[in-house]
Amino acid sequence: MSFPPHPDRAPGRGSRFRRARPWWIAVAVVLGLGLVSWPVLHYTGLLSSKGEPVAFGDDAPGPARQADAAPRQVDEAPETLMPTGPAADLREESRLADGTVIAKTTLHGAKSGFTGKVWVWAPKQYKEPRYRKSGFPVLVALPGGPGASGNYWIGANLKLQASIGKWSQEGKAQPFIVVMPVLNPGTDKKEDYHDGSDIPGRPKMGTWLAEDVPDFVRANFRTLKSRDGWAFMGSSSGGFAGLKSVLKHPDKFKAVIASGPDIVPDSPHWKGHEAERQANNPQKLAQHLIDTKGPDVYLAFQYGTAEHPITINGVNGFISTYGNKGPVHTQLTKIPGGVHNAETYVRGLGMGPMEWISKHMQGPIARP
Repeated sequence: MSFPPHPDRAPGRGSRFRRARPWWIAVAVVLGLGLVSWPVLHYTGLLSSKGEPVAFGDDAPGPARQADAAPRQVDEAPETLMPTGPAADLREESRLADGTVIAKTTLHGAKSGFTGKVWVWAPKQYKEPRYRKSGFPVLVALPGGPGASGNYWIGANLKLQASIGKWSQEGKAQPFIVVMPVLNPGTDKKEDYHDGSDIPGRPKMGTWLAEDVPDFVRANFRTLKSRDGWAFMGSSSGGFAGLKSVLKHPDKFKAVIASGPDIVPDSPHWKGHEAERQANNPQKLAQHLIDTKGPDVYLAFQYGTAEHPITINGVNGFISTYGNKGPVHTQLTKIPGGVHNAETYVRGLGMGPMEWISKHMQGPIARP
């Protein structure tokens, strides 16, 4: 049922404002009493700045800074690489209860030629004065499945960022910058995946993950010069891509958390390119690293005990053959009752893998 306007109040802007005023009064009273913080209002949706520009720090590079400009150094922080620029167009995607933000941008990969979405989050420590000159470690988080149009690690239901924030405050994890790129080009059909590799005649997804995405992070954040500040994590096909990337580029990345991963490259797009497929096979790469006594890498595996035997046997076989031999260090977490999904793997992260790789990585240094 509708009611006519009050005879002394014509409908229009003024009446709409008066009808809305009690809502704003309630918000003002709640804030005034300190019952709810400003970030919580964002988190609950009462207020939203989704789509607004995001600057993660006061040292963010300007848009005019050239990508090939000399890296900025900090004399008292020789381990730190300041943002190199140019600044990306970062827009707020969501806001956590602690006030930290997940931002999104579209990245045009200069080296791969691929263009795709990237989401990024920085922990609360990133803006703390004691870390203003410190580089932060980076965790490249990859989804399973096709992962062409999105990356499910941004989902509030998974609480990946909130968990890392909590664990870092408890000393159980490094305060990682978490970067979440799309994994595949093209479509979200389950057969259209590229194994995080440069398959001949296809978009160069290996270069996208190993070069363009890290270059984007270095352009916009304080990072660490050493590979000790760079790691991957991923589930299923994303676990494979992270595992393969660390083994293929141990000079650039030190660690990975591979959750329920594939162990061998099996994209249908490898047909006719067997030599290139084997060059992206974690088994071959691990053996090569052992044979050449290459840099130490830290491979944390996890799977749910209720997963398919193919996944369980694949991980167990890899660890049995290559684990803890020479520079290849491995750790395994079995998640009781866990199945092949992201919820299982976030639960598992807190059971050891995140703390284990964090102990082998470099973190930010607090300074006066």
